[in-house]
Amino acid sequence: MDRLIDALRAELGNSGLLVGADIGERYRSDRSLSGTQLPLAVLRPASTAEVSAALRLCHAHDVCVVPQGGMTGLAGGANPDASAIVLSLERMSGVEEIDATAATMTLLAGTPLEIAQAAAQAQGFLLGLDLGSRGSCQVGGNISTNAGGYRVIRYGMARAHVLGLEAVLADGTIVSDIRKMLKNNTGYDWKQLFIGAEGTLGIITRAVLRLATKPATVSTAMCALENFAAVLEVLKSARRELASLTAFEVMWQSFHNFSARQAGLKFFDKEPPFILIIEQSGSDAAKDADLFEAFLSRAMEAGHLTDCLIAQSEADTAKFWTLRETLVLDRLPDLVNFDVSLDIARLGEFADQCAAAIEARWPGCHHSYFGHIGDGNLHVCVSAGPDQHAVDELVYNVVRQFNGSISAEHGIGTLKKDFLGYSRSPEELALMARIKQALDPKGILNPGKVL
Repeated sequence: MDRLIDALRAELGNSGLLVGADIGERYRSDRSLSGTQLPLAVLRPASTAEVSAALRLCHAHDVCVVPQGGMTGLAGGANPDASAIVLSLERMSGVEEIDATAATMTLLAGTPLEIAQAAAQAQGFLLGLDLGSRGSCQVGGNISTNAGGYRVIRYGMARAHVLGLEAVLADGTIVSDIRKMLKNNTGYDWKQLFIGAEGTLGIITRAVLRLATKPATVSTAMCALENFAAVLEVLKSARRELASLTAFEVMWQSFHNFSARQAGLKFFDKEPPFILIIEQSGSDAAKDADLFEAFLSRAMEAGHLTDCLIAQSEADTAKFWTLRETLVLDRLPDLVNFDVSLDIARLGEFADQCAAAIEARWPGCHHSYFGHIGDGNLHVCVSAGPDQHAVDELVYNVVRQFNGSISAEHGIGTLKKDFLGYSRSPEELALMARIKQALDPKGILNPGKVL
């Protein structure tokens, strides 16, 4: 092992290698706090060539490599063990180019999402991918987990933003297709293999992302609703009537009551069963505002909304989103965060059945529900004691009954691995294993994750 460490230091330099006491606690675990061990070493390459050299050496010595980005994941996908070497992309940060003609951005994988968003906005564009962890998460990690976020209903998952990709295979081979073309039907689209693979097939190092035109106006409202049937009616109407629906976030009372109290927020005299944050973007301030207000008025007249607040300033908009983004639930003990996806029409039924099952098993425990309802993604938060596996099994059993997905956007990692079969058939799992064997026959990339 000393020979490998010496060889890695020779390739990466002292600033590119951390060992012993220099390895900080932050390399132990992602935000799930499920990681318990520090790695053997931390590699901090500054270029694709250095990533390639590092993987070539680790492959030759049969040493496992765990890729890490911003460590904002909740599935344990970036957690190492004591025998593994961590490869952190934190030094590979920066936007290389924004092509105004092609409406693309080329950047390094370690670039924080918020930095990429700001660079796009400075050039009059919008990077449609947006997550609450934007200040910490890295674009490479977003792609590796196929992250979603608030505006999937308008702009799609991370996969929809990727035009070109560069990655390094387990043996150090660099595969690169850093091109800006939307149309390219020249055989297998290999980059799709690495999107959502959680670093188990290769390390993403650079990407070309699609950009959208920056909207001139954004209209945001917070609405009160009495039941989930009303939520569905408003969603159907919004899809028909709003020129550019960009967000449709719904919070059950169990979530927004707790969050509002903890954050010192109050929006309605009487807290409703459901709160909706709805957002549309556009290019004509006066026209878009009129359209938005008319839509909301019709929803009120139809009885689908019981109350409504329209943001009059950026401060109002920020306050609305604070209720959704503050996530003060993280203060609860033994909190388990679920990220599931189902048929939109059955989300209310699922939440009711899930709540009944949790109450029957752990009476009086905290469980709450919120999510990106416009794309079928529901988050479930449960604080029911230290037996996380029992909580997982109960919730995922309900997901299986509804033929849903156990992971909408957070990946599988280690925490959901035992339940992957609830959403994937034996034939699909066997195909995944064959792909893994073909690209990483020694199994050194992020071992124990996903499969």
